[in-house]
Amino acid sequence: MIGAGAAALAVGRYAGDGLLRGGPDRPLPGEPRLTVRDVDDATVTLDRTPASCRPGTYGLTGRGVRAVVGPPVADVSHLPDRVVRRLERITQGVLRPGLGVRLTPQVLHGDPREAFLPEGLKDPEDLKGLEDAELTGETGPLPAWFLPGARDTHVVTAHGLGATREHPAALLPFWRRSRVPALVAAHRGDPGAPRPADGLDRLGAAEWRDVVAAVEEAVRRGARHVVLHGWSTGATAALLAAADPKVRPHIGGLVLDSPVLDWDAALHALAARRLPAALRPLAVHAARVRAGLDQGRLRAAADPARLTVPVLLLHSPDDTFAPWTRSRDLAAHRPDLVTLRTVRDAGHAALWNADRKGYEESLRRFLTPLV
Repeated sequence: MIGAGAAALAVGRYAGDGLLRGGPDRPLPGEPRLTVRDVDDATVTLDRTPASCRPGTYGLTGRGVRAVVGPPVADVSHLPDRVVRRLERITQGVLRPGLGVRLTPQVLHGDPREAFLPEGLKDPEDLKGLEDAELTGETGPLPAWFLPGARDTHVVTAHGLGATREHPAALLPFWRRSRVPALVAAHRGDPGAPRPADGLDRLGAAEWRDVVAAVEEAVRRGARHVVLHGWSTGATAALLAAADPKVRPHIGGLVLDSPVLDWDAALHALAARRLPAALRPLAVHAARVRAGLDQGRLRAAADPARLTVPVLLLHSPDDTFAPWTRSRDLAAHRPDLVTLRTVRDAGHAALWNADRKGYEESLRRFLTPLV
C-alpha cells in the first residue's frame, strides 16, 4: 500500500508539473486544435467551432507557422462544418491545408517596430521613440520595450499564461496616441529572460515580483503614478504587486483583463484539458503545492474592502479558464471604484481581439481622469 501511495504521489507531481509548464506554445482551455482546410491569398478555411467563429482579429499559430486572421467572411461559400476567415498576413512559415493550428489573442510576432500589425493599428508615428530597455528582476535581467510619452502617469503591463510581452505590445499604438508612456516587460521564463530552475510557471504567485521591478523602473524613468495593465495570470500578478508596500504608493489604477482570481479554478480548467479524469485531483493538489499558491493571499489582494485605486475589469462571460463571476462579484461590491466591461464571444484574454474599438474606448475613458 505504501508503494502504491508513493507511486500515486509521484504520478500526481509529474502531472501537476505538466499543468504549470506554460509558454506561448501551450494552448489554454477554450482554444481547441483546428485544422487548416484551405488557404488562398485572402482567406483561410478552418474547422467550424465556437472558437473559430469568434468575431475580431487573432493570431493563428502552428508548428513553424504564424499568421494573423481577421473576422469570419460571410459571403464565401463553404461547407457547414467549416468557417472562412480573412487572412491578414502570414508572418512566419507556410500556411498549408492539413496543418494543425490554434487561435491566439497574440497578434504581434517579433519586434513591434518591425512586426506586422493589422490594418489601422500602426502608422509611422505610432511607435516613434520606442526603445529597448532592461529591468533588474529578482531572477536576473528582464528585457522590455519602453514607449516615451508626455504624461507622468505610466502604464506597466503584465502578460499572462500562454503569451509573451508581444501580446500587450499590440496596444502600443493606442498608448502612443494617448501620450501615455508604457513599459512592456518580460517576466521570468520568457524568451530572453532567465528561466526558473524547474521551468514552471507560478500563475502570478512569483511573477508579481517582476511586475514590482517594472514599476520601480517606471518610477526611475519619471513616473509619478503607474497604472498596471495585466492579462490573465498577469492580471493576478498585477493585483499582488499592487499590494506590495514598496510600490503601493505609486499605483494609481489597475486594468485587469480576464483576471485569474481563483487559482484552483484555473488549475482544474488546465487539468480538464490536459489530463484524464482520474489524475486531475492529484495533479491539481501537486501543482498548488509546487507553485506555492496561497489562495488566501490572492483573496486578500482581490478583497473589495482593500481596494484603494480605480479598477477597470475586462472579462468575457464565455471565459473557460478564469470564471468571470469573480470579476462580476468584485465589481458589485465596489461600484465606487470598479468598472466592469464584458464582451460576449471572446476567449480568455482576447477581449481586445473581439472588440478592439470598444476595448480601447473603455481604456480611454478609464485613463483620462488618471493622467
